[in-house]
Order: sequence, then structure tokens, then C-alpha cells
Amino acid sequence: MFRPAVHCPANHSPTVFPMPHLAKILVYPIKSLDGVEVTQAELLAGGALTHDREFALFDHEGNVINAKRTKKIHTIRSEFDLAGRMVTVWRQGESVGLPAQSAYRRRFHLDQDRGALATWFSDFFGYPVLIQQDLHMGFPDDTHASGPTVVSVATLEAIASWFPAMTVEAVRRRFRANLEIEAAPAFWEDRLFAESGELVPFQIGAVTLLSSNPCQRCIVPTRNPWTGDRLPKFQKDFNANRSQTLPPDVVPARFDHFYKLTTNTQVPTSEAGKSLRLGDPVQA
Repeated sequence: MFRPAVHCPANHSPTVFPMPHLAKILVYPIKSLDGVEVTQAELLAGGALTHDREFALFDHEGNVINAKRTKKIHTIRSEFDLAGRMVTVWRQGESVGLPAQSAYRRRFHLDQDRGALATWFSDFFGYPVLIQQDLHMGFPDDTHASGPTVVSVATLEAIASWFPAMTVEAVRRRFRANLEIEAAPAFWEDRLFAESGELVPFQIGAVTLLSSNPCQRCIVPTRNPWTGDRLPKFQKDFNANRSQTLPPDVVPARFDHFYKLTTNTQVPTSEAGKSLRLGDPVQA
């Protein structure tokens, strides 16, 4: 369990270092589009954070349209007003230097204008697009571990250091975790795993989460999150560095390969309706 570190040199008062705490909460209202930083987020009955992956895009055959399927989606920019239920969308590069009322930027109400928003996406992709909503669990990739994904800030910083000129923000956008923990060491989240099938409880503020499994990654992190261009050797270089990061007390069987990052979680039904807030202490 993590505790505040205390150092007591002779004739000096104890120095208390920061306890691991929740430093960033990100939700992604439309799956595969830009995220929104919030100061607090309530947990839904299905385990997701309110507004996270609340909407997803589908084609006429019912197949999800996401970044795994098409890199073109990376070039859509979006801004959300969650309280006002509004989204502004535009194509990457089209709005540079243009006012907000420009024809290149379109603003839609997520509920009242959903048909018009679907038409915008249909025009963008070149085929009919439907928008679906799920207020119970959203549209997570892992429906068995539908809770928020967790990573330490130091982990993101370490990964950025592996790739020349890559920023922490670029790493954040590639891996799209919901909760970032400050004052925890790099790859701290790897310690939250037991044997396959076992759930490990940990606490963020008043909320208990259950660590389920390390998140297996797809093609998305290999791409520039703004353009969709693929970075050569990203996965190979990531795996080589990642293999050196596992804490000594990690369960090796959970890493049959190293293209995994962030913790997938399950949320006990008792936690539905509770909220996570910036600054909440973390105990694991």
C-alpha cells in the first residue's frame, strides 16, 4: 500500500511527500474523438464515467466507426460543452485562423441536433453514419471491464522519453486513459494485477475500483493522434522499452507480451452514483 513518504533528518522536522492522488480526469463523449478534462465525474451503473464514450458512430450495417477501423477519424477535431450538451466539430487544418462562426466549424446539440450531426459525419466519411447513445455503460472496448482506465503521470512521461520529440500530451492522446495518478512512480499501475481472473481492489477517494487486466493495445497508439500518420517501428520500440519496466513484484503471466498499457477496471455495483474528484487520494 502506498503511504506518504517521510524523511526525518537529524534536527529537522519531518518532510511529508505528496501521496499518490488523482491529477487528471478525461472523458471522451464521442468514441474515438477528442477528450474533455473535467474536475469530477460520477460513475454510471454500468461502470463508466458519466459522458465517457456516451456516443459512438456506426455504419448502416451496425459496425462501429472508430480509430481502429479508419485513421481518417484522427483528423476530426471536436470541442464539447458538456453542461450545455453541445459539440463543435471541424476537419483538422480547416479552422486554423478562422473564427468560431466559420462554415468550417459546425456546432450541434448532442440531443436535439443528433440527426444533423450524423449528416456531418456522413459527409465526412462518404457513407451513411448513425449515432448511438448508451447512458448505462457507454461504448467501451472491454465490456467485461467497463470502468475507467488508469495510468500514472510518470508512466506517460517515461513513454514520451522513449521517442524523440514526442510530448507527454501526444502520449496521452495515443493511449486515452481516463484517470491519471500523480506522485506515483512510472508503471505503478502494473502492480495492481493478480493472477488472471482475480480482481485487485484499490481506492480513489471514496470510490473502490477493481483492477482487472492490463489493457492490450491496438494500431491506434502507433498513429499520430492529430493526423493519423503511423510512426514507423512504434510498436517494436515500445515493446523493447516496455519489457524493461515491469516492477519486480508484478505477476509475469499478465504480460505474455508487452504491448499493454494502463489498467482496465471493474466497478462494484455499490460504487454507482459515487464521484471521483481531482485531488482524491489513491491507496493501493
